[in-house]
Amino acid sequence: MTFPLSYCPAGEETLRRLRRLYVERAQDIILASMEPPIAAVRAFARDHPAGFCAYPDPQERIAFWDDCLREHAPVMDDSIPSVYLTEMDQGLYGGLLGGELRFLCDPDTGWISSMVAPLLRDWSEFARLSFSPESELYQRYLRQLRIYVAGSQGRFGVSHFILIDGLNFVFELLGATKTYLSLIEQPEFVVRAVAFAFDLNVHVQEAFFDHVPLLEGGTCSNMAQWLPGRAVSESVDPFHMTSVDYFERWGRENVERILARFDGGAVHIHGNGRHLLEAVSTLKGLRCVLLGDDRGFPPAFEVLAQIKTRTAGLPLIVSVDYDSFHRALAEHRLVGGVFYRVREAPDVDAANRCMDLVRAYRA
Repeated sequence: MTFPLSYCPAGEETLRRLRRLYVERAQDIILASMEPPIAAVRAFARDHPAGFCAYPDPQERIAFWDDCLREHAPVMDDSIPSVYLTEMDQGLYGGLLGGELRFLCDPDTGWISSMVAPLLRDWSEFARLSFSPESELYQRYLRQLRIYVAGSQGRFGVSHFILIDGLNFVFELLGATKTYLSLIEQPEFVVRAVAFAFDLNVHVQEAFFDHVPLLEGGTCSNMAQWLPGRAVSESVDPFHMTSVDYFERWGRENVERILARFDGGAVHIHGNGRHLLEAVSTLKGLRCVLLGDDRGFPPAFEVLAQIKTRTAGLPLIVSVDYDSFHRALAEHRLVGGVFYRVREAPDVDAANRCMDLVRAYRA
C-alpha cells in the first residue's frame, strides 16, 4: 500500500518526519498529533453506555472509524490515520484457547475492547490447552481483518495490535497473583507457557501481516503512527510490579525473541513501570517507548527531560493537553526526539496553526 491515502493528504512528508524520528532517532525535532473534538465520538457516547457489551458488528465498527478518521483528515499533523482492532485487543489470545471472552465499551474513546477470565484453576489443566485455526473465534478474527482491510482501502491504514505473550499470557491462564507465585514455586510451568504463547502470538500476528498490506514498507501503529517493516506492539506490563531483576530473568529474552521474529516494534510503559526504563531502552529491536500516565505518578510530560536522560536516545511518545503543549512550544521548552500526542485541541484551525510551529521547531 502506498500514498496517497485520502485521509492523509500530506502523507509523504509525514512519513519522512516519522522516519527521521524512528529510524534516524533525530534528537533535534519534535513530532505531534492533534486531537480536536470529533463529532462521531460524541455521537457514539450518546448511543453506547459504558460497561460490558456483546461483540459488535464489524461492518458498523469500520463505518464508525471511517467517520472518525474522515473528520480528522483536515488536521495536518504527524499522524498516519489507521484503525485498531479493539475487539481483538487482549481477549483474542485467551479466547482462542477456550477462555470466556468479555467485551467492554468505553464511550469516551469509541473503543470496544476485550479481556478473558483466567482459563485454568491450576497448572494441572495446562496440558489440555490447544489452538485450532478452525475455531469460531479465529475465523471471526480473520473476517474482521478482511472487513477492515476492505473498508479502509485508499483512505486509511489498519494498525497492528497488542501481543499477549510472556507473563501477560500467563496472566490470562491463571490471573496475576498465581502467575507471580508460579515464578517462585513452579517456574518450569511458566517456561512452558511462555514457549506456548510465543507460537500462538506468532501465528496470530503472521495472519495479521498476511491480510494487512504494509504502508510504504511499514506498519501502521496506534501508538507510533508508523514503524518500518512488520513491526509489533509489545507489552511489559507484568514487570511494572516487579524488580528489574525479574524483568531481566523473565522478560528480556522473550521480548527480544518476538521483536527479532518480526522487524522490531514498540513498547508502552505505565507510570508504575518507569523503574524499567533503563532496561527496556536496551531491548534489541525496540523502536520506541510510549509513556503512559497513571494516577499517583507525575505525568510523563512534566518529567520528560529527566526520563530522556535514562533512555539512551530512544524515541519517546507522550500525551499532553493542548494548553500545556502550546505554552511549552511558545517558550521553547519542549524536549526533542519525542512524539507528542496532544489532547483537547480547540479546533482544526488551532491544531494546524500549532503544527506549523511544531514543524519549524528545533530542540
